[in-house]
Amino acid sequence: MNQQPADVIISSNAVFTGLKDHPEPASIAIKDNKIIAIGSEEEVYSHSDENTKIYQFNDELIIPGFHDFHLHMMDGAVAMNSANLFSARSEDEALEMIREFAESRPQDPWIIGASWDAGYWDTQQLPNRYSLDRILPDRPVLMFHAEGHYAWVNSKALEIANITRHTENPSYGFIGKDETGEPNGLLYEKAMEAVILHAYDFTKEQKRELFTNFLAHAASLGVTSVHDLFAIEALEMLNDYDVFKEFEDNGELTARIHLWPALNGNLERVKQLRDTYQSDKLRVSGLKQFIDGVITARTAYLLEPYADQPKTCGESSFPPETIKKWVVDADKEGFSIRFHAIGDGAIRLALDAYEEAQKTNGKRDSRHSVEHIEVIHPDDVHRFKELGVTASMQPDHFAMSERGVYTERIGTEREKHVFPIKTLQEAGAKLAFGTDFPIDTLNPLLQIYRAVTRIDSSGKTVWHPHERITLAEALKAYTAGPAYGTFRDEELGTLEVGKLADMIVLERNLFEVPAAEIPNTKVQLTIVDGKVVFDHTTSLIEK
Repeated sequence: MNQQPADVIISSNAVFTGLKDHPEPASIAIKDNKIIAIGSEEEVYSHSDENTKIYQFNDELIIPGFHDFHLHMMDGAVAMNSANLFSARSEDEALEMIREFAESRPQDPWIIGASWDAGYWDTQQLPNRYSLDRILPDRPVLMFHAEGHYAWVNSKALEIANITRHTENPSYGFIGKDETGEPNGLLYEKAMEAVILHAYDFTKEQKRELFTNFLAHAASLGVTSVHDLFAIEALEMLNDYDVFKEFEDNGELTARIHLWPALNGNLERVKQLRDTYQSDKLRVSGLKQFIDGVITARTAYLLEPYADQPKTCGESSFPPETIKKWVVDADKEGFSIRFHAIGDGAIRLALDAYEEAQKTNGKRDSRHSVEHIEVIHPDDVHRFKELGVTASMQPDHFAMSERGVYTERIGTEREKHVFPIKTLQEAGAKLAFGTDFPIDTLNPLLQIYRAVTRIDSSGKTVWHPHERITLAEALKAYTAGPAYGTFRDEELGTLEVGKLADMIVLERNLFEVPAAEIPNTKVQLTIVDGKVVFDHTTSLIEK
C-alpha cells in the first residue's frame, strides 16, 4: 500500500462525527493537520507505522472540538485571576469575599472582581460605594455585575477615574447617583469605561501571560476554536493583535482565534485588519456591535415599557438610522456582522438592519448573526431563516439570572417567549452556541446541559420545557453551528476525511449518562490542527 502513514490514530466505541444523531464505533487517522481516514480499526490501522501514536479509548466519547461562538478572551483571562462573587447570597458575604481576595493579593494595584448579582442577595438591594470604602478605603475596587453591563466601584476608583457629581453621563450609559447627587458607586454601560481604562492598564508581558493562561484553560475544556467579540472600547486595550500573532508565529496558538472588532463606521481600519489577519489559526472574521444592554439593569431595548418601570423601554446604544447605515456599508464590503441584542426592540432592529442591507446591496450569503436573543417578539422568529441570520445563544444565561427578578422586569406576557432555542431551531434558524466567557465559565458542557434540560436558577424547576433540544442538536450547535456561522463548515465542525483535525475525547459517553452528569464530565484529550494540546489520558498504546 502506497499511502502516507498517519501521525495519530484515535479509536473509540463512541464517535460522534456530527453527521448522524448518535455515536458509533470508529477509528480516525490524522496526518499533519487533516483527517485522512475514518472507519473500522482494520481499515484505519493500515495507515499506521512504527511512528504513529495510537490512542485506544473504550466507551469515552470522541467529538469534533468545541467551537465557542461568543466570548471575550482577554477580559476572561483577567477574570480567571479575579474575585468571583457569584455564590454570594448577601452584600456582606460579597464584601467578605472581596476583603479576603484583596488580602491575598497585596501587590495588585487594583482589586478586580465579577459576577455579583443583587437579585440573589437576601435584600435584593443594589450595593453602593460606601460599603466597599469600609473594607478598602485606599485601594481602588472594580466589581463587574454578573451580566457585565454595570459595575460596583469604591470612592478610590471614582477618584482615580475623576468621576464626580459634575461628570456628565456618556452617550450610552449613566453614572448612578444618590439622593444628594453624589456618584453612588454604580456605573452602567459606557460609564464603566473611565474606570476600566485605569484598572486594565497591562504591559505587553502581562498580556502574554494572560493569553497563555487563557489558551491552557481553553485546551483543558476541549475548546478548539473561539470567537472573540468586541466588548467595550476600554477593553479593546487588552486585545493586542500583535501578541496573538506572536503566539501564532511561535507555534503556540493552541486554539483557532476568530476576531470581531467593532462595527462603528470606520471601515478602512477593519478592512486593513481583515487583510492582515487571515490565516487558518488567526483571522478577522467580521464586525460586532451592541444594540442594547441587559434586562436586570433595564438597559435592554424593549418594544413596550418594562413591567416594573413603565416609564422606560430601555434604548438602543446608537440611533437606529446610524446602526442601519453602518450595516449597509459594512455588508457592501463583504463583512459578516453580529449584534448584541437582548430585548425584543433590539432584536427587531438588528433584523431590520440586515434586511435593509439585503435590499440595498442585493441578497448574498452573509451569515450575519444576532447574539443572545433573550426576549423576542414572536413575529420576528421566522425572520432568522428568511434573512439567513444565525441565532447565537448561550443557554446557561437563562439560569444565571434570578428567574423571579427577570420575570418582574418583563412581565408574564413577554416571559412566554424568553430564550426560545427550540422555537428558533424549528423555524429554521441556524443555532450556534457559546459561553460569553467571562460572563459565564468557559465550560461548554454547562451550556449543553442547560440546552437539554432547561433547568432554571433554582436548580430544580424547568423553565419552558418545550424549549429543550436533544443532546445531538446541542452538540451540533457547539461544533457545526459555529463553523457554519463563520464560513468554515467545509473545514471544521464535523469529523470527516479532508477536514482539519480538531477533536476532543470526553471521559464519558454523554449519550449514555444521566443529564445531571454532563456539566462535570472531564476532557481527556484535545487535538487542534492535528496536534495534541491537552492530554489527560492513559489511553496511548505503547508500541
